[in-house]
Amino acid sequence: MERSIFPESYELDGTTKKVLLKIIEKKEKYDKLKNRHLLVMWFTVFAAFCYFIWLYKHIAIPYSHSFAVMFSVYVQETLNLYILLLIIGAFGYMNVVRQKRDKAEKEFHDLRCEFIDKSKDLFGNSETWNVRHEIYNTIKNTYDINLFHQAK
Repeated sequence: MERSIFPESYELDGTTKKVLLKIIEKKEKYDKLKNRHLLVMWFTVFAAFCYFIWLYKHIAIPYSHSFAVMFSVYVQETLNLYILLLIIGAFGYMNVVRQKRDKAEKEFHDLRCEFIDKSKDLFGNSETWNVRHEIYNTIKNTYDINLFHQAK
């Protein structure tokens, strides 16, 4: 992995390589959590939608004459409790993953901004300063990480 990102001609020091690898690692962690959050969110929405449609067709329409009868039919079936707990649990898990995703995004963005601020120190000599834009373009094209500007 390191060889493809940092060709031998760039001659980067160890600190710069480690910081760039850490930025890439944080970006991959953020992308993984973002995809997981999206998957759990759509599962929760789809499961809740299907469950409420099923409830409407099998409980609300046939027993709409009395709320008490509707409630007693709903409570009689224990599967309803398990499905409801599954949907509530998926909603809670979705919120936990969202919080982790937000934390990972903040860590990635903070590290990226810090690297941009200190790039003059990290690319100190003129040789590495001249090839800096090539490294940034490679990282931008390969990992979709913008190291040119701090704005997202």
